[in-house]
Amino acid sequence: MAWLRNLSKFSNNIKSSSQRPNKTDPFFLLPSFTFLSHFSSQPIEEKAYVKPNDYPSGLAPTKPHEKPRVVVLGSGWAGCRLMKGLDTNIYDIVCVSPRNHMVFTPLLASTCVGTLEFRSVAEPIGRIQPAISREPGSYFFLANCTAIDAHNHTVHCETVTDGEQTIEPWKFTVSYDKLVIALGSHPSTFGIQGVNEHAIFLREVHHAQEIRRKLLLNLMLSDVPGISEDEKQRLLHCVVVGGGPTGVEFSGELSDFIMKDVRQRYTHVKDYIRVTLIEANEILSSFDDRLRLYATKQLTKSGVRLVRGIVKDVKAQKIILNDGTEVPFGLLVWSTGVGPSPIIQSLDLPKAPGGRIGVDEWLRVPSVQDVFSIGDCSGFVESTGRPTLPALAQVAERQGKYLASMLNKIGKEGAGHANSAKEIELGDPFVYKHLGSMATIGRYKALVDLRQSKEGKGLALAGVFSFFIWRSAYITRVVSWRNRFYVFINWITTLLFGRDISRL
Repeated sequence: MAWLRNLSKFSNNIKSSSQRPNKTDPFFLLPSFTFLSHFSSQPIEEKAYVKPNDYPSGLAPTKPHEKPRVVVLGSGWAGCRLMKGLDTNIYDIVCVSPRNHMVFTPLLASTCVGTLEFRSVAEPIGRIQPAISREPGSYFFLANCTAIDAHNHTVHCETVTDGEQTIEPWKFTVSYDKLVIALGSHPSTFGIQGVNEHAIFLREVHHAQEIRRKLLLNLMLSDVPGISEDEKQRLLHCVVVGGGPTGVEFSGELSDFIMKDVRQRYTHVKDYIRVTLIEANEILSSFDDRLRLYATKQLTKSGVRLVRGIVKDVKAQKIILNDGTEVPFGLLVWSTGVGPSPIIQSLDLPKAPGGRIGVDEWLRVPSVQDVFSIGDCSGFVESTGRPTLPALAQVAERQGKYLASMLNKIGKEGAGHANSAKEIELGDPFVYKHLGSMATIGRYKALVDLRQSKEGKGLALAGVFSFFIWRSAYITRVVSWRNRFYVFINWITTLLFGRDISRL
């Protein structure tokens, strides 16, 4: 057995001489190959490790004979509609975003309780604009924009690593010919302490996943022997702050989930779970008064407790209202509107009322060349005399469509490169016409308000028929036929077999 002992000794030598990859290496690059010296008479020299930030990296400015480059910051409704409409025979497209998909936000609340699967509301950017995956000059970068140098037509970026310890964020720059800022908005907390630490927002797929996991965890924990009555009631108390469409739709979905699934599959705790919706004013304030009254009655009938109050403080297991009332919770969902994100506030660009990036009638950022802004992060400057548009998906989508058409026109006239569109006629300015609002309130009922404004006249419907209008409208607005099929199948599956309550 001497040969076996020699083989074991040789294996140990290899293990001790080889080195583990350096965890600070951004791509977990090649480990040291010192062990090869056992087989070669020439030792291999090891190169000193250089941090990623020490590398000069990025996309250089385009040359005159190359296609001009449009850089899009963000992958929301506005940015994705813009990229879908851009002519890739004219432009190269570079998208910089911390997520590689677009979220169909009107259906996001349905994923929290298992009515829809998460992938049904997420559309990969490569499917929205295939050129990003196929064309040699078009790219998608999973990164955040950290700064914009409008004078040098450069965007500074840093990669997103989701907290992974094995990879360092990589900083790089991207030169642009046209820059479109579509960074969206940020949930408003109004400076209330504890919101970011203890509440869950409902704006991204990972928010919906967190809500679903928390809800199902509380259901299972409340069924464990020895849990006190008070703790069981706290765990199964779901509090929603904000009576806008998102908060109302989530409350309706949650009440449906409780009535149809929890009472059947969690019979031991069915009498403890409840939903409270807290709003400072009236719920669904932008809807018709008659529809608002109908929604209040239906939510109350579904078991949703409506509380009028202002949140003063948020603790780990309770919220405190301005009148001193303490409301214990096991799940807290925060849906009180949106405002400009920190990166928008930090940019040295003209601002509109409310802190958004200021734009003119053609969605251009004044005082800088070749920079545009669309979606929730933009608003008209005061000199235009136009009011700030609401942070709605239909506003962002229409702005993206308009700007794509305008950029295509600029490119066809040979002014796609940087600093070359000064004398181009841009055409008609952007005009927004409101098409109405819709919201589901659970129990196969919804609201459809087709008025162009709160004071205007128009069609306003509520009930089961409105629910089918709501579903028909949204399934046609889903970006791809693949996801439309997913959504339809999920709805049929939920109707026939109930919601999936697996905690994955």
